[in-house]
Amino acid sequence: MEKPAEFDSLLAAAQSVAKNAIAPHSDFQVGAAILDDNGQIHVGCNVENSSYGLTVCAERNAVGAMAAAGSRTIRCLVLFTPTDAPVTPCGACRQVLAEFGLSAPVYCACASGQVDSYLVSDLLPQAFRF
Repeated sequence: MEKPAEFDSLLAAAQSVAKNAIAPHSDFQVGAAILDDNGQIHVGCNVENSSYGLTVCAERNAVGAMAAAGSRTIRCLVLFTPTDAPVTPCGACRQVLAEFGLSAPVYCACASGQVDSYLVSDLLPQAFRF
Protein backbone atom coordinates (compact mmCIF):
# COMPACT_ATOMS: atom_id res chain seq x y z
CA MET A 1 0.00 0.00 0.00
CA GLU A 2 1.44 3.34 -1.03
CA LYS A 3 1.92 5.78 1.83
CA PRO A 4 0.25 9.18 1.46
CA ALA A 5 2.37 12.29 0.90
CA GLU A 6 1.49 13.34 4.46
CA PHE A 7 2.84 10.12 6.01
CA ASP A 8 5.97 11.69 7.53
CA SER A 9 3.92 14.47 9.12
CA LEU A 10 1.41 11.95 10.45
CA LEU A 11 4.14 9.73 11.88
CA ALA A 12 5.85 12.70 13.56
CA ALA A 13 2.53 13.81 15.04
CA ALA A 14 1.76 10.30 16.34
CA GLN A 15 5.24 9.94 17.85
CA SER A 16 5.01 13.35 19.49
CA VAL A 17 1.55 12.86 21.00
CA ALA A 18 2.49 9.40 22.32
CA LYS A 19 4.76 11.22 24.79
CA ASN A 20 1.62 12.78 26.29
CA ALA A 21 -0.08 9.46 26.96
CA ILE A 22 -1.31 8.82 30.48
CA ALA A 23 -0.33 5.20 31.01
CA PRO A 24 0.46 4.63 34.71
CA HIS A 25 -0.89 1.07 34.65
CA SER A 26 0.54 -0.36 31.44
CA ASP A 27 3.45 2.01 30.77
CA PHE A 28 2.42 1.55 27.11
CA GLN A 29 2.31 4.97 25.46
CA VAL A 30 0.42 5.08 22.16
CA GLY A 31 -0.05 7.93 19.72
CA ALA A 32 -2.44 8.19 16.79
CA ALA A 33 -2.68 10.74 14.00
CA ILE A 34 -5.61 10.92 11.61
CA LEU A 35 -5.65 12.66 8.27
CA ASP A 36 -9.23 13.71 7.53
CA ASP A 37 -10.94 14.31 4.22
CA ASN A 38 -10.12 18.04 4.49
CA GLY A 39 -6.36 17.41 4.80
CA GLN A 40 -6.28 18.24 8.51
CA ILE A 41 -4.34 16.18 11.05
CA HIS A 42 -5.96 15.22 14.37
CA VAL A 43 -4.08 13.47 17.16
CA GLY A 44 -4.85 11.42 20.22
CA CYS A 45 -2.99 9.48 22.88
CA ASN A 46 -4.15 6.76 25.21
CA VAL A 47 -5.51 7.87 28.59
CA GLU A 48 -5.66 5.13 31.20
CA ASN A 49 -7.87 5.07 34.26
CA SER A 50 -7.66 3.04 37.45
CA SER A 51 -11.11 1.73 36.51
CA TYR A 52 -9.65 -0.04 33.47
CA GLY A 53 -12.89 -0.07 31.48
CA LEU A 54 -12.78 3.73 31.39
CA THR A 55 -9.42 3.79 29.62
CA VAL A 56 -9.59 5.39 26.17
CA CYS A 57 -7.22 4.37 23.40
CA ALA A 58 -5.21 6.78 21.26
CA GLU A 59 -7.20 5.97 18.13
CA ARG A 60 -10.55 6.76 19.73
CA ASN A 61 -9.18 9.99 21.20
CA ALA A 62 -7.95 11.00 17.72
CA VAL A 63 -11.39 10.23 16.26
CA GLY A 64 -12.94 12.38 18.98
CA ALA A 65 -10.59 15.25 18.13
CA MET A 66 -11.49 14.86 14.45
CA ALA A 67 -15.20 14.91 15.21
CA ALA A 68 -14.80 17.91 17.53
CA ALA A 69 -13.12 19.76 14.66
CA GLY A 70 -16.16 19.07 12.46
CA SER A 71 -14.79 16.31 10.24
CA ARG A 72 -16.46 12.94 9.75
CA THR A 73 -14.20 10.99 7.38
CA ILE A 74 -10.83 9.34 8.02
CA ARG A 75 -8.57 9.40 4.98
CA CYS A 76 -5.64 7.74 6.76
CA LEU A 77 -4.47 6.85 10.27
CA VAL A 78 -0.96 6.36 11.63
CA LEU A 79 -0.63 4.52 14.93
CA PHE A 80 2.69 4.67 16.82
CA THR A 81 3.76 2.35 19.62
CA PRO A 82 7.12 2.28 21.46
CA THR A 83 7.66 -1.37 20.59
CA ASP A 84 10.04 -3.45 18.48
CA ALA A 85 7.18 -4.66 16.25
CA PRO A 86 4.06 -2.77 15.13
CA VAL A 87 0.84 -3.16 17.11
CA THR A 88 -2.62 -3.05 15.53
CA PRO A 89 -5.68 -1.29 16.97
CA CYS A 90 -7.80 -3.14 19.53
CA GLY A 91 -11.24 -4.44 18.63
CA ALA A 92 -13.12 -1.46 20.07
CA CYS A 93 -10.96 0.95 18.07
CA ARG A 94 -11.44 -1.10 14.92
CA GLN A 95 -15.21 -0.73 15.28
CA VAL A 96 -14.95 3.03 15.86
CA LEU A 97 -12.60 3.44 12.88
CA ALA A 98 -15.07 1.52 10.71
CA GLU A 99 -17.72 4.15 11.42
CA PHE A 100 -15.54 6.89 9.95
CA GLY A 101 -13.51 5.18 7.22
CA LEU A 102 -14.01 1.51 6.43
CA SER A 103 -11.71 1.79 3.40
CA ALA A 104 -9.12 4.02 5.13
CA PRO A 105 -5.53 2.79 5.34
CA VAL A 106 -4.06 2.26 8.80
CA TYR A 107 -0.28 2.40 9.17
CA CYS A 108 1.04 0.75 12.32
CA ALA A 109 4.51 2.10 13.11
CA CYS A 110 6.85 1.33 15.98
CA ALA A 111 10.10 2.43 17.57
CA SER A 112 12.19 0.03 15.45
CA GLY A 113 11.02 1.84 12.30
CA GLN A 114 8.94 -1.03 10.95
CA VAL A 115 5.59 -0.01 9.46
CA ASP A 116 2.77 -2.43 8.64
CA SER A 117 -0.27 -1.31 6.68
CA TYR A 118 -3.88 -2.46 6.55
CA LEU A 119 -7.26 -1.21 5.46
CA VAL A 120 -9.79 -0.76 8.25
CA SER A 121 -11.97 -3.28 6.40
CA ASP A 122 -9.13 -5.83 6.60
CA LEU A 123 -8.73 -5.24 10.33
CA LEU A 124 -12.47 -5.63 10.89
CA PRO A 125 -14.07 -7.79 8.23
CA GLN A 126 -17.84 -8.01 8.46
CA ALA A 127 -17.91 -4.78 10.53
CA PHE A 128 -21.15 -4.05 12.36
CA ARG A 129 -22.91 -1.29 10.44
CA PHE A 130 -26.49 -0.21 9.96
